[in-house]
Amino acid sequence: MGSPTPKKDQNKGFFAAMTSGLSLFGNAMHRSVNGFLGYEGVEVINPEGGKEDAEEEAQRGRWKQEEQESYWKMMHKYIGSDVTSMVTLPVLIFEPMTMLQKMAELMEYSYLLDHADECEDPYLRLVYASSWAISVYYAYQRTWKPFNPIIGETYEMVNHGGITFISEQVSHHPPMSAGHAENEHFTYDVTSKLKTKFLGNSLDVYPVGRTRVSLKRDGVVLDLVPPPTKVNNLIFGRTWVDSPGEMIMTNLTTGDKVVLYFQTCGWFGAGRYEVDGYVYNAAEEPKILMTGKWNESMSYQPCDMEGEPLQGTELKEVWRVADTLENDKFQFTYFAHKINSFDTSPKKLLASDSRLRPDRFALEKGDLSKAGAEKSRLEERQRAEKRTRDAKGHQFTPRWFDLTDEIARAATARLTLLQLSSTHGSMVTYQPNRVDNSR
Repeated sequence: MGSPTPKKDQNKGFFAAMTSGLSLFGNAMHRSVNGFLGYEGVEVINPEGGKEDAEEEAQRGRWKQEEQESYWKMMHKYIGSDVTSMVTLPVLIFEPMTMLQKMAELMEYSYLLDHADECEDPYLRLVYASSWAISVYYAYQRTWKPFNPIIGETYEMVNHGGITFISEQVSHHPPMSAGHAENEHFTYDVTSKLKTKFLGNSLDVYPVGRTRVSLKRDGVVLDLVPPPTKVNNLIFGRTWVDSPGEMIMTNLTTGDKVVLYFQTCGWFGAGRYEVDGYVYNAAEEPKILMTGKWNESMSYQPCDMEGEPLQGTELKEVWRVADTLENDKFQFTYFAHKINSFDTSPKKLLASDSRLRPDRFALEKGDLSKAGAEKSRLEERQRAEKRTRDAKGHQFTPRWFDLTDEIARAATARLTLLQLSSTHGSMVTYQPNRVDNSR
């Protein structure tokens, strides 16, 4: 868990008024609507209301009643299970983007990492870097599901902030991706793996991967542990996303860290989106307080040993979400569209790039029938290639990433980390004739 609350009082300080008010509300109201719907174990959560409107909320959302019944019959047997890759889902709930591309969305506000690298104040450096980590949650609130990458699939991005980015799907069971980004100020490496728990009408998502950022000027290495995510009202009601819990970013070089608390959504939306916390030195003394909303902006202010703002200082904004598109079908940002476009692709694009997936492209053009057929075709091809590898006693080997000797230990899993392969330097000249997922 995170660092202790500043010494003055376990529940007092700069955020006392906010947190004491939230405690009166508690978590967002869960209410079983068994009697109304006739289904066992269904909980509906209205983030904007209370317990009395759960039955009304259950009738909202993207599904018609007959579709709700069909998906409930299909899914209820998986309650309590990790459904990361065991369920085939209809293309109707997908967005025209893969998980590899979703990983690249973290680069939208990469200038914050540039500022962190240029910053001489070690605590302000963590303010910039942690605000960068928070910034992607605006994109994560979209309720459409990205496509699961085919094993061996890749995604590359250039022409954004001087960054080169590459990701690859390195495992199918369990699903796991690796990514690397770099510019003149930083390198970013991620081994991405998720565990899930299906709860009937909601899904808990636990990130068990590892994210590292290295700042080039001073050689500082930052380690990021994000909070879990909860997807509410999957079948009944309007789907919405919350990420209650701690985000911890640690400077592995100095021992300084920032601990940020993503507040749980309370009744009538109390506390929704709010993030509060402190930057601590290696002795776990608070140095800077941070506050904001992950879908809007983050600000900071120097604080004393009790966590109170220093006299003569003021709250300063460090990040604000960029202007967004209105009425976009998939709630894409301008940057999300940029990720999908060929404006950010290298001149020599790998044929395994996510942009070229026929199901993703068909969905982007609004052809759900073709998207569903192409998705099924790709998934069957992946299964066939696995059978061929198994028959030959072969194992899939990633092309662009290598296994390391480092093991990450999360609360629920052990994970061998990956790093960018030395062969990546030749990638700009590699142009296969077809998608080769049997590599």
